[in-house]
Amino acid sequence: MGRATVFGMTLVGIDAALVQVDVEITGSFPSFDIVGLPEQSVRETRVRVRSAIREAHLPFPDGRVIVHLSPADLRKDASGLDLAIALGILKAQGELVEGLRILAVGELSLSGDIRPTRGVLAAAELAAHETQGADAFIVPQANVNEALLVPGKVYAASTLAEAHEHLRTGKWTPTARAPVSDADSPGRRSDMANVRGQELGKRALEIAAAGGHSLLMVGAPGCGKTMLARRLPGILPLLTRAEQIEVNKVASAAELLPSGATLTTRPFRAPHHTCSPVALMGSRTQTRPSEVALAHRGVLFLDEVVEFPRNVVDGVAAIVARGQAHHGNATLPAMAQLVMAANPCPCGWAGSPSHPCTCPATLRDRFDKRVADVGSLVEMRVELKAASPSAMRSLPVGETSATIQARVVAARAILGTLIKGEGSVAQTIAALAGSRVILPEHAAEAATFAPGGAPC
Repeated sequence: MGRATVFGMTLVGIDAALVQVDVEITGSFPSFDIVGLPEQSVRETRVRVRSAIREAHLPFPDGRVIVHLSPADLRKDASGLDLAIALGILKAQGELVEGLRILAVGELSLSGDIRPTRGVLAAAELAAHETQGADAFIVPQANVNEALLVPGKVYAASTLAEAHEHLRTGKWTPTARAPVSDADSPGRRSDMANVRGQELGKRALEIAAAGGHSLLMVGAPGCGKTMLARRLPGILPLLTRAEQIEVNKVASAAELLPSGATLTTRPFRAPHHTCSPVALMGSRTQTRPSEVALAHRGVLFLDEVVEFPRNVVDGVAAIVARGQAHHGNATLPAMAQLVMAANPCPCGWAGSPSHPCTCPATLRDRFDKRVADVGSLVEMRVELKAASPSAMRSLPVGETSATIQARVVAARAILGTLIKGEGSVAQTIAALAGSRVILPEHAAEAATFAPGGAPC
């Protein structure tokens, strides 16, 4: 009775792979078969697609419907293929304009609504680079802004009935980017000017930002370790267009993009020490981005790092060092800046003038060794001292994040002409001073941030 081909996509890591959806309708006994998906996914997809078509008051074939998804050996995310399968069935019945090459992404509800789907930005890249091109690239209305990060024509729809009406008449105006207020806009990011005191800590962050160095902050509870770490993304250089696409692709694959919005600033991820190793680092069976991957082009902060298993900290450091994390059969980018924090002792009050340390000597020794082991994984270490609230209020307001960011950008420009890859902390300090030569004062300052007590 009819045949048709449309195209969908599935995610492999954070990238999209093209899926060809071939539909054949025959006049034999009514049935609905889908080939190319796991058995459980087939059952759920059939229910969603059949219900969505009928709720949209569109015809569902009375005969046998066979849907073949190829390549057959590619593992597929079934929900994101709902819209492509439904449009393929309608096209095979002559309900759509002939000759259109359709690439559709979206999950259908039982009522025919097109729900947001992960990986739409990756699908937009696929649509833009597909050699034969797509005449109609259709995405859920809620995902249109991420799709429009990639140049090209995008058609957004909220319901299956809406998509059908446009594809039946062939009259469809490409969707424009909707005005949104990004949830992570720079104006909402905490500013370094709000941090009073902790000049050594702020200097450590500036050096770390300029040189891309990993950092360990050690200090008593409440001294500002987390407060400082959260402000590091705000002094890093702004994301380039290409980096912004990378960050949004990762967030889209994890279904973490705000509704209708895209991310414009660097991510900050702070997983708790109870986070599982798989959720933190990924694995050969984990397909969604892990915390390390979600921190790509941003900051990964491990607070209370001594509470993390040592093998997990080693694993995270190794992933960040190579800039890649393995998830399933895919390799995801994981170029994050690693920042860790620890208390000075188990009770947290070692060195405090107001709270004496109560830790037994043996326990303190073991803790110090653990902190030293963690320190061996980073390039910089800084000791932070807590100040009383009254002393904090008397301190002047500090530099803004924008002021520090300008120095960071200038230093990176100098470092880029001097070295390839990672440089030393002393090189970074020299660059921040506008110097291409390491002077004795630069080396002396670097020594204050040495992770093991030796010059960096």
